[in-house]
Amino acid sequence: MKEVVDVGLSTPSQLFSGAVKASGTLLFTAHGPVRADGSMHTRAVEDQARLTFTNLRNAVQAAGGQVDDVAQVLIYMRDAADMPVIDRVYREFFAAPSPNRSSAVVAALAVPHMKIEIVAYAAVGKCAG
Repeated sequence: MKEVVDVGLSTPSQLFSGAVKASGTLLFTAHGPVRADGSMHTRAVEDQARLTFTNLRNAVQAAGGQVDDVAQVLIYMRDAADMPVIDRVYREFFAAPSPNRSSAVVAALAVPHMKIEIVAYAAVGKCAG
């Protein structure tokens, strides 16, 4: 059984849920730096990354967990040169033992000027701990 978690963002126009909890596991897909009103922040990569990871933290908390429950983060970025900045922001949210992580450079993301998108998996609820 799956349950859509209200993460406090407006309903997207595309068919997807911002966070889905299934059998105690939260799947969160942050399609870039989404503001609470549903608009995208498309300026500096540092600001985009911070908003994206803030949205992840908020989603995990809305599902009853905490950022320490995140087990894996997949980072998609437009430019490999942005990795040091993204990594610095990442460290504001995660400490050792950190989640498993994969980072990939992609040719494009869904919204023009979007520089980062993440997918994260966290064990919350009965599976957390």
